[in-house]
Amino acid sequence: MPCPVLKLVILSDLGARNTLCYVLLELGTEVGNLFPATTDVMNRSLRIQMVTPAPARSLHGNRVTALRWARLLRQLGHRVKITTQYQPTSTDLLIALHARRSASSIAEFADQYPGKPLIVALTGTDLYHDLPTSQTAQQSLRLATRLVLLQPDGMKYLAAQHRKKARAIIQSARKPARRVPPLKRVMEVAVVAHLRAVKDPFRLALASRKLPASSKIRVVQIGQALSPGMQRQAVREMAQNDRYRWLGQLSRWQTLQRLRRSRLVVVSSRLEGAPNVASEALAAEVPMLSSRISGMVGLLGEDYPGYFPVGDTDQLTQLLVRAEQDRDFYRQLKASCSQVQHLVRPQREKRLWKELLAEIT
Repeated sequence: MPCPVLKLVILSDLGARNTLCYVLLELGTEVGNLFPATTDVMNRSLRIQMVTPAPARSLHGNRVTALRWARLLRQLGHRVKITTQYQPTSTDLLIALHARRSASSIAEFADQYPGKPLIVALTGTDLYHDLPTSQTAQQSLRLATRLVLLQPDGMKYLAAQHRKKARAIIQSARKPARRVPPLKRVMEVAVVAHLRAVKDPFRLALASRKLPASSKIRVVQIGQALSPGMQRQAVREMAQNDRYRWLGQLSRWQTLQRLRRSRLVVVSSRLEGAPNVASEALAAEVPMLSSRISGMVGLLGEDYPGYFPVGDTDQLTQLLVRAEQDRDFYRQLKASCSQVQHLVRPQREKRLWKELLAEIT
């Protein structure tokens, strides 16, 4: 029985158009005449499964990254399913975040579909901790068709045979629609990270204790305590340090509002693939102070003026004083961030994913 003629409004959003096309195709409707500009995308549409160890509805960085990538890939016309463990269904491409923790999913997909493309996204833990010693993580790299790094400095940590199949895709962030004005009476400095040892979460709080009495700096810490000990330390720090306030885990919207009204963001991690908070700070034009680690050098550049050695409380205190008292230094931080802001534009990240998929499909 012929399908009835449908009068349709052509949607400008590619993802919405393709969703409608999938529905029409299931009904047996020809879509070529309805959406002539869409058919090429439909012909290349991939069924993508994205595996991340971070559970649904969590605010862990890997989950935030997976959700953003899924959105970008859907905008490119692909069908994306996010899972925490590989599910053996019809899949054209597997994208796995974390070489070691997603190793079983990587191995299962490679065994089931030895000829299909497999992308492994390397986290900071992979690059700077697991790869030198973990045979499991190394096997994931051998099985991968392509490797995705979150910033280019990580390339130097890969063996030569893996470097040629690695691509750097810096994480994007949307520029706020409107500016959130900072508080006038104090200088808010934010640190946004879950409280665990690798983040060195209390470095900023310790540095704030050494500030001169006249300083108006106030520290706002956002993130879930991932152990009872971290929670006790945060509560103790609030009782002993009038400049410090721990807000715990907030919603994503609340976190971004706090970040955007801050005068500075501090990244104090001991190792990091490339934190989402750094991309958000760049998009919001909030300058940063950061420990000098590969994950931040790959984003901000070798010569960024706001670095301090990992774990160096005194150097961080000196940078805080300069940022508060020296307007030229603060402007220098802002100018340096502005120079790399283009790296976190969503259009750029989407283009790099489009180019990567074109290489392997």
